[in-house]
Amino acid sequence: MAAPPSESPPPSATAPDVVAAVVSALRAAGCVFAEEEAELLLAAARTPEELTAMVDRRVAGLPLEHVLGWAEFHGLRIAVEPGVFVPRRRTEFLVDQALVRAPHAPVVVDLCCGSGALGAALAAALGAVEVHAADIDPAAVRCARRNLAPYGGLAYLGDLFDALPAGLRGRVGILTANVPYVPSDEVALLPAEARDHEPKTALDGGADGLDVLRRVAAGASEWLAPGGCLLTETSERQAPAAVAAFRDAGLTARLAESEELYAHVVIGVRR
Repeated sequence: MAAPPSESPPPSATAPDVVAAVVSALRAAGCVFAEEEAELLLAAARTPEELTAMVDRRVAGLPLEHVLGWAEFHGLRIAVEPGVFVPRRRTEFLVDQALVRAPHAPVVVDLCCGSGALGAALAAALGAVEVHAADIDPAAVRCARRNLAPYGGLAYLGDLFDALPAGLRGRVGILTANVPYVPSDEVALLPAEARDHEPKTALDGGADGLDVLRRVAAGASEWLAPGGCLLTETSERQAPAAVAAFRDAGLTARLAESEELYAHVVIGVRR
């Protein structure tokens, strides 16, 4: 049998001077973790031309996850398209809190789902579970459908609870809502990667940052199963007001915090 034709080595196996050039370009662009990013880009690029294009996009300011096409979240690779909110590592704490609170939840709903990262992570951990997600951004819903497909999950386009099938009322064991919570006048202060490349609807939470959180809290009891829980992320400064909003909506509420991840999660339980 004839030997197979030789193939060019992938960019990840290129000479040290190529690696050094990528690191140098990223560092000059202000990438704090230039070496780690270079390793990821070299591994992802299939040709030298693709590597050049990826480095150029990153140097131009596109978030690394958008360049790669995926973000690492709770042990999964979550597909992320340009223009879609990138799941933050601190939000893994929200997933962990949900699993502690409802380790056998049969139904999960992920509102303001973005890429569907929370729903996918919960589905991967829970096993046999019914998963639904919703977002007002069409690009986000496309991503969420891709990420939830392996778990049989569904994603809907629409505004919060209005997007969900009526048959979910009173059945939801875990309701996650990674709502936008940046006060409107602080959006302009965000890092350029978020401000310029993620949808404003995923960032801007209104005057005090809690507009969407209050809407979710107000409607949650109608959709939660008895003992079901709502979890949402907020900032340290907003946490007291967020807990109060949950209680005003008739939920039993508490705050969970992670110093390591600097994460603040409000947990509300249907009474």
